[in-house]
Amino acid sequence: MKSNTRRKFIAAAVPAVALAAATPAAARQGAAPARKRVYRKLTPTSKTFNGQPLYSPELSFGNLVFVSGKGAGTDARGDITAQTASVLDQIEESLKLAGSSMDRVLKVNVYLTDIKNFEGMNKAYINRFGPEPPVRTTVAVTALPDGSLVEIDCIAHS
Repeated sequence: MKSNTRRKFIAAAVPAVALAAATPAAARQGAAPARKRVYRKLTPTSKTFNGQPLYSPELSFGNLVFVSGKGAGTDARGDITAQTASVLDQIEESLKLAGSSMDRVLKVNVYLTDIKNFEGMNKAYINRFGPEPPVRTTVAVTALPDGSLVEIDCIAHS
């Protein structure tokens, strides 16, 4: 019977411990909560709907930096390797603007319009994130909004 009681206690306690561990110590001690900070002001070409922006190009929350999906653009030229290099340059610019860098990227999502472009994308991707590359998910999609062959987004720390 004791074993069953112990299981119930552990089952009840584990979520509370996980929540406490996930909360930064400063926040638990009454420090001001983290705030969202947008780094780039919207421009006349920013995507909007009824005057409202659809997304932020990059923003931070606490020490995390989120960079929205970047594509090669409607005027994209070149093969998948060239387009990937262009997109990674945009990612690097966004990270710098937000106070981070390529070697601080934790997670990358890559969207390819053709999975056959995986090898060509990797040619431009390799060595762009320092000696310890981030975790990455790569998926094939049917199309991208700007018509490019690749789109990449990421999460980094500052």
